[in-house]
Amino acid sequence: MAPSPARTGSTRTRARGTRSTPPAAGAEVLADLHRRMVRIRRFEEAAGRLMEAGSIPGFLHLYVGQEAVAAGVIAHLSERDQITSTHRGHGHLVAKGGDLARMYAELFGRATGYCRGKGGSMHVCDLALGMLGANGIVGGGVPIAVGAGFADWYRGEGNVSVAFFGDGASNIGSFHEAANMAAALKLPVVLVCENNLYGEFTPQARHQAIRDVAARAGAYGMPGEVVDGMDAVAVWQAAGSAIARARAGEGPSMLEAKTYRYYDHQGVSGLRISYRSDEEVEEWKARDAIAAIEVRMMEGGVATREQVEAVHDEIRAEIDAAIALAEAAPFPTPDDLLDDVYTEPSR
Repeated sequence: MAPSPARTGSTRTRARGTRSTPPAAGAEVLADLHRRMVRIRRFEEAAGRLMEAGSIPGFLHLYVGQEAVAAGVIAHLSERDQITSTHRGHGHLVAKGGDLARMYAELFGRATGYCRGKGGSMHVCDLALGMLGANGIVGGGVPIAVGAGFADWYRGEGNVSVAFFGDGASNIGSFHEAANMAAALKLPVVLVCENNLYGEFTPQARHQAIRDVAARAGAYGMPGEVVDGMDAVAVWQAAGSAIARARAGEGPSMLEAKTYRYYDHQGVSGLRISYRSDEEVEEWKARDAIAAIEVRMMEGGVATREQVEAVHDEIRAEIDAAIALAEAAPFPTPDDLLDDVYTEPSR
C-alpha cells in the first residue's frame, strides 16, 4: 500500500545540515509559478487527448500532477543553467521555456520537432535552453547532469546543473556513482527526486526499505531535504536554497519532492492495471498544486478569479496554435534517415 497524502504531503526534514528561514514568495513569484504550472498542465492534457485519439504514436508519460516540482525548481534557473530529465520529461522543458510547437511536432513525428521527428516523447531537448534531454533510460540523466556540472566547475562558469529523477531511479547504480562523484568534487549540482510513490506500477515500499529517498544524501556527504511536492512555493523555497548553495561553490544537495501523477504510468487510460485505488488518486487530486496556488493568489489579493481564468485562456490559445503548427509540418523524408546519427570529426 502506498503512503497516503497525509503521511507524505508536508514532511520537511534534512538528512544533513541546517536550514535557514526560506524567503517569502511575493506576487511576482506566485504569478510566475502559476503560469509555469498551467502551461505544463495544458500542454500535457492536450497531448494526452491527442494520444488517445491516435494522433501521437508511441508511449506518452504525462507529467500531470507533478507540475509544482518543475515550476518551483526551474524558476530559479537561467538559460545557462542546465537540467536533465526523465521519460516523464515534457514538464521540465515546458517549465524551462521550451517551444511548444517544436515539442508537439516531435510528438507527432514531424520534421520541425526538437529531434526532427525522430526522437519522440522521451527525447525532447533544447540545448540552447540548457535542457540536455529527456531520457528513456531510468536514472540515465543523473550522470549527464553531473558531467555538465563538472564542466561548469572546471570552466568556472558559475552555472548549476539540476538532475530530475524518480524514486525508482534512485536504486540504479549510475545514480549512486554520480551522486558520489558530485559530492566528492563539490560540484554545482542539485539532485531532485520527484517521488510520485511508484516505480512504474510498484509502490515505493516494495522496492525500497527507506521512506525518504533524501535520507540517502547523508551517505554521500551532502544535505538532503524532503519537501511537499504539491506545494509550488515550498518547492521554490527549498530549491532556491539548494541552487544558491551550489552556485556559491558549496557543493551538491538532494531535494526529494513528494508528489503524485494523476494518470497511469503512460498515457491517460494506461494499461488499466489495478495497482492503486481510485480513492488514493482522488486524495492527491484534492491537494492539486495549481488549485492551491490560485486560492493563495486570490486570498492574498495577488489576482482575481477573472485574472486567473485569463491565464488559462491565454495558454489554451497558445496550445491550440502550437498544435496547429505542428500538425501542418512535414514528416521527415527517407533522405533524412541517417542525418544526426553520427557526428563527423571536426577538420
